[in-house]
Amino acid sequence: MRRMRHVLAATAFAALGTLVAFAQAPQQPAGGGRGGAAGPASFFITSVGKGDGANYGGIAGADAYCAQMAKGGGLETPAGRTWRAYLSQPAAGGQPAVNARDRIGAGPWFNARGQLIANNVADLHGDVQRDRTSINKTFALTEKGGVVNGVGDMPNQHDILTGSDSTGRAIAGDMDTTCSNYSSNGDGKGSVMLGHSDRTGGGNSSWNSAHGSRGCSQPNLVATGGAGLLYCFAAN
Repeated sequence: MRRMRHVLAATAFAALGTLVAFAQAPQQPAGGGRGGAAGPASFFITSVGKGDGANYGGIAGADAYCAQMAKGGGLETPAGRTWRAYLSQPAAGGQPAVNARDRIGAGPWFNARGQLIANNVADLHGDVQRDRTSINKTFALTEKGGVVNGVGDMPNQHDILTGSDSTGRAIAGDMDTTCSNYSSNGDGKGSVMLGHSDRTGGGNSSWNSAHGSRGCSQPNLVATGGAGLLYCFAAN
């Protein structure tokens, strides 16, 4: 009898763990799941950076690079969508701030294997409930469906350029956190805010606002733990 009670207790505990894991995972739209293709690829991390530090020729240049990488990886742009880099920049020169969350569409987004990343902007940024996104080492894949090196890998490349705070908006203040709006590859003149694609390391595991880079050059992006990579979303 005592053994039976132990078996029942263990079964109940395992079931509770399954329910908790399900509650924390982003809920799949009807007709899809993580085990199979739920939707066309609409999110990826660039497998390589441009190689010019944080200089992408501005946000427009970064958008073009996302489109270029998607094509090179064999990803078809979903109908009615446009590839956008997940980047923010502050207001300047009479122009309003650009918020990354406002330029990537409404969702949902799927990785190169058709697995759900997030249903909508609120889930992506934890506006209502935390951890409703699958941006992590397992699911935040490149345009080729590959895994991005993270903590423990050589080299670690989990630093992704965002220029954003954790809510996906431009960072307030006078400090340069966008490497001159993604047009600088020099050092000593600012940095760029980075996210951790594996959500690990550095005391801040935010996928979009973990820490600033050491500088804007390619060597300093590499030294910080990255390669100048971008998050790319197909905006609808």
